[in-house]
Amino acid sequence: MEEQREALRKIITTLAVKNEEIQSFIYSLKQMLLNVEANSAKVEEDLEAEFQSLFSLLEELKEGMLMKIKQDRASRTYELQNQLAACTRALESSEELLETANQTLQAMDSEDFPQAAKQIKDGVTMAPAFRLSLKAKVSDNMSHLMVDFAQERQMLQALKFLPVPSAPVIDLAESLVADNCVTLVWRMPDEDSKIDHYVLEYRRTNFEGPPRLKEDQPWMVIEGIRQTEYTLTGLKFDMKYMNFRVKACNKAVAGEFSEPVTLETLAFMFRLDASTSHQNLRVDDLSVEWDAMGGKVQDIKAREKDGKGRTASPVNSPARGTPSPKRMPSGRGGRDRFTAESYTVLGDTLIDGGEHYWEVRYEPDSKAFGVGVAYRSLGRFEQLGKTAASWCLHVNNWLQVSFTAKHANKVKVLDAPVPDCLGVHCDFHQGLLSFYNARTKQVLHTFKAKFTQPLLPAFTVWCGSFQVTTGLQVPSSVRCLQKRGSATSSSNTSLT
Repeated sequence: MEEQREALRKIITTLAVKNEEIQSFIYSLKQMLLNVEANSAKVEEDLEAEFQSLFSLLEELKEGMLMKIKQDRASRTYELQNQLAACTRALESSEELLETANQTLQAMDSEDFPQAAKQIKDGVTMAPAFRLSLKAKVSDNMSHLMVDFAQERQMLQALKFLPVPSAPVIDLAESLVADNCVTLVWRMPDEDSKIDHYVLEYRRTNFEGPPRLKEDQPWMVIEGIRQTEYTLTGLKFDMKYMNFRVKACNKAVAGEFSEPVTLETLAFMFRLDASTSHQNLRVDDLSVEWDAMGGKVQDIKAREKDGKGRTASPVNSPARGTPSPKRMPSGRGGRDRFTAESYTVLGDTLIDGGEHYWEVRYEPDSKAFGVGVAYRSLGRFEQLGKTAASWCLHVNNWLQVSFTAKHANKVKVLDAPVPDCLGVHCDFHQGLLSFYNARTKQVLHTFKAKFTQPLLPAFTVWCGSFQVTTGLQVPSSVRCLQKRGSATSSSNTSLT
């Protein structure tokens, strides 16, 4: 009977998941129908605008050509009319001279004939008809203003919709996730010289495998990419995976997105466990400030006054999705987790294997500050580095300035400038805990130990504040330093 119930529960779960997938797909189809209407209206509007622009251009071209014809006609008409007027006047003068010559010839017996003949001869010499060119100044041929749009007409007849670019193919083999950066490489399935740029979209997720249709995180968009690769830098990997997709665009239209891919973004993500903090530490997510008035007690009273009760445990934070099995429960809370002069707060995620890296920036005016790791068995009165259950780097700015490495109440003075931002690298299986200048990646100190219990990130501050950065991968430079063995390392017994 119990087996049948279990089988039925599995069937119910499978059906529920399938129903959710179908509902998501139905939602997607409905959205696509709306998009078809909206997009078709848009392309119609764009087509009208393009043709109107083409019509306007042809009209302007026509007007310009007509103006050229009119100007040429006016110029030729002016020249021909002037030449015609000059010829008419010359003809009239020549006809008068001819009439005079005929009359003189008929009266040749007159004694005035010689004088009249001489005048006619002189008149002929000066007559406009003999100084006039009988060649037209301009031609009546207007063929130079003829047009032949046969080729252009063929081009217009060949007009068609701009081909939609093919969907790119993301090359997972060439893509890389390292140093909190993601380099994505893709290619086009076919050569397309008309591609103008690419659009890359990405989003964070806690779900492995193909991207889901509905996701809590929105797609982030990067436009105007000219090459077939792009590197996202300065990322914080606060979720386990990232989805990516790319589409190609020409001058007018965008193609379909590529098949989306999911890349794993391994990083150490934790929050500060406010339930473990000393009552004089005011904890706000990844920030801590020392408060002489007991900031934690004040915060609890303020939340109770607002009716909010105790702050939600980071285990249930929506940004993390599925809770990590290594995440510490907040049940062992209480403002007396650390007390007296142990101004300590722990991280909420256990380290029981692998390599992990995080950074912390502290206020330089802090009178005392420490960062390291501790077993969760660290006593409520115990200070970091003063027991065998904790390792830390400690900065003291009170009375006497010091920069030291501490473990089991043994101290080693560090001969290095105190950086404003420290990097912590923990290799659990190798038993290495290294501290770095987070900016230059200069190694400051390395503990060698055999960790017998899971570790927790641990911090302490007195009369100051600090800010933790998580979701970081182990930097490549740190890995290289460790592989080359160039990090300055010492055993626990060397701390004096």
